[in-house]
Amino acid sequence: MRSSHLVRPTLALLLATGLSTLVTPTGTAQAATGPATSVSTADTSITFTATEKLAPGVTYGSFQVDTPRGATVGYLLTADLHKNKVSLDLLHPGSVAQRQVVSAMTNGQGAVAGVNGDFFNISETHAGVAPTGSASGPEIADGEDLKFAVPTAQRFGPGLAPGTSTRDVFGVGVNGKARVDTLSLAGEVRSAKGTIALGGLNQYALPVGGVGMFTADWGTASRVRSTCGSDTSRNDPCSTHTYEVTVRRGVVTSVSPTPGAGAIPSDTQVLVGREGGADALDDLVVGDRVKVDEKLVSVGKPKLTFAVGGAPILRDGQPLAGLDTKTAAVRSSAGVSADGRTVYLVALAGRAPASAGFTIAELADLMRSLGADAAVNLDGGGSTTIAVREPGQTAATARNNPSDGTERAVANGIGIFVGRD
Repeated sequence: MRSSHLVRPTLALLLATGLSTLVTPTGTAQAATGPATSVSTADTSITFTATEKLAPGVTYGSFQVDTPRGATVGYLLTADLHKNKVSLDLLHPGSVAQRQVVSAMTNGQGAVAGVNGDFFNISETHAGVAPTGSASGPEIADGEDLKFAVPTAQRFGPGLAPGTSTRDVFGVGVNGKARVDTLSLAGEVRSAKGTIALGGLNQYALPVGGVGMFTADWGTASRVRSTCGSDTSRNDPCSTHTYEVTVRRGVVTSVSPTPGAGAIPSDTQVLVGREGGADALDDLVVGDRVKVDEKLVSVGKPKLTFAVGGAPILRDGQPLAGLDTKTAAVRSSAGVSADGRTVYLVALAGRAPASAGFTIAELADLMRSLGADAAVNLDGGGSTTIAVREPGQTAATARNNPSDGTERAVANGIGIFVGRD
């Protein structure tokens, strides 16, 4: 049985001492050199090959794990949220339906480091419908609800552990502690003609029969994709029974039988319905007064100020049942200690010869060995990216040689911030 009391202090000691650098991009500062150091547990034998302090409470290092398929190299960021001014927040492009590389988001938002985040709408099987680039799960940035989760059957990525869904997130509460949680959407559309339950917020897929709201945060992408697929298959046809209502400053200004596209003004909300949701919206006419309320509600307390979608793989220090043990791939993960204070962000190297990868079950074991009590699997493969700005550098750069040969534009990420107001 793993002894967390032995593993966690050992890891902290390793991260506090300078070790030799295994992979360092051209032109970047070298970490202090020294012999590689190993940590062995019943879960995973980890050889730490480099570490350095990016800022008080923030460390960055590399490690190697030997697997039956060969060596896997990975990179670890740790953030001590108990340290003054160390915080996490969502890395995101200017719009929900937009993508950007992790290094650009890290630099644009002033983070010292970051990793990629949730799986996203990267491809499409529906003729004439373009991928939106938006994430599958919820997003909360700096306390603002940006989007909710698509139906679980409409997500991208590997299979989920039983009992988990697209509504699961990795986040930080108003108390400054990180946790893995689950979000729901509480919202409704009220008018003199009745009340309609809100089933979506700025998401690329709505539940069958549902109504979703799109705001200025969505961007310019077409809203047609939100009416495609079903609650059982992402590839099911687009609905032929849809309706769209535009509400500006509480008054219906236009209606349409089909979803539109283009920028949405900050004082405007666009409601899209499919099947039964379309029938409910069809009762509204231009000039009707409408009030739309929405908020994301977490199962745990207190309220989350940051959240990104992720697939749970570790809970209460134990890997979840049903995790895949066969398919190895490049992975990213976010984990947190039992007290919510220490965050572990991991990204594996993306290119040969360090490309043996991990199965999801192996990833859960790794996160537990590092000291996480709870963890999620993030988007992997070519999306896996870790970007770091070392002391004395003006910009963060990708460090893990992404699988595509260059950084892939992704929907979002997790940023580590220091001294942020």
